[in-house]
Amino acid sequence: MTVILAPCSESTLTDRYQTTIPDPIRKALGLNKRDKIFYTIEPDGRVVISRADQTENDPIIGQFLDFLAHDIEKNPQHLQALNSDLVNHVQSLVADIDLNLDIPLSDEDE
Repeated sequence: MTVILAPCSESTLTDRYQTTIPDPIRKALGLNKRDKIFYTIEPDGRVVISRADQTENDPIIGQFLDFLAHDIEKNPQHLQALNSDLVNHVQSLVADIDLNLDIPLSDEDE
């Protein structure tokens, strides 16, 4: 039996599949800016949203990092230094990009 403690809330997906978590949900989960949320897909298809535990690690990233560490240990001869021309080229590609992750998205980005 599901007990609903407060009225349900809804939000809209933007063209970029982004949404704003409604205020009652943020308060119920104790969410603040830059917090992470966790989605669980139940067997019946329902999706449960919860606050992500800050100490929780992403299992996919963890597996990938373990793979890399094992491969580097097993095949150190595959490691190569980055060519300075490539570093300079990448830096030139991003030189004019201003990024501040603390600024809220503009209406255009939503």
